[in-house]
Amino acid sequence: MSIAVLGGYGVGITMQLARMPHAGETVSGGVLTREHGGKGSNQAIAIARWGSRPTLITAIGDDADGRAARELWSREGVDDAAVITVDDATMAGVILVDGEGENRIAIAAGALDALWGARVEPLAATALEGASALVISLEVPHDAAMRCCDAARRAGIPVILNPAPATDVPRELWTTADILVPNQTEARSLLGLEAVDLDDLAIAVALAEHCSGDIILTCGAEGAIVVDNGSVSRITSPSAVVVDTTGAGDTFVGVFAAEYSAGAELNDAVTIACRAAAFSVEHRGVIAGIPRRDELAGAAA
Repeated sequence: MSIAVLGGYGVGITMQLARMPHAGETVSGGVLTREHGGKGSNQAIAIARWGSRPTLITAIGDDADGRAARELWSREGVDDAAVITVDDATMAGVILVDGEGENRIAIAAGALDALWGARVEPLAATALEGASALVISLEVPHDAAMRCCDAARRAGIPVILNPAPATDVPRELWTTADILVPNQTEARSLLGLEAVDLDDLAIAVALAEHCSGDIILTCGAEGAIVVDNGSVSRITSPSAVVVDTTGAGDTFVGVFAAEYSAGAELNDAVTIACRAAAFSVEHRGVIAGIPRRDELAGAAA
């Protein structure tokens, strides 16, 4: 089962801290790690570990980080035929993780800015050939996302949109996705002032009122809320001992896409994705936290 994935690859530079610094404050005692990251790459690896075949559409730099990325994808079974190498630095993200496992992330896009306009169209054609779905996250330019969406629709391929980061997302992009998968913060950003006083259930319903497709609002430890053709369901998440939440959303999206594309019912696919995300937060680091199917024995039962 082939799934096209449009999104970023970048190096994650993570600092583990007892607590987040306040503005102008220096906090000592941190532990620094460096690992593979980027939402598109993470989601593609989750799809591959769950048994499907992802083809990643992204751009990397002609540097050591870009070469390490291709080595990673080769090991993980991610097809990089639609990945271009450009004369810019590979994307980097700086991640602060506090003692409760919560994170703050800042990104320098670098090579991803090369995915502009017509340049992405032949990459999309390569990735979409024989694909059962297109998964999009928004570390890439919005124009690239729009063009890939258009190509998928022409081919009759459903679009699963994870609007992250949700910064000035074009309305025509998020309202027309076949399946929209935001978290609580991203959903509020999409809805703007309309969502100020709404709880999670009301936010999911409000999104559905604007969108032509289904809504999956991810709610962290509380699981997810699904709105499918007007029917609203709350999917619970198993309890977890939180070590690091970085990458949990990407794990959710990748496992969901793999299950749903393989024929699982929407709510069943969300249930399994919640279990996979709960597994991921109990592990330090993004790649280490992405489960393989056999690590969640019984998850599909």
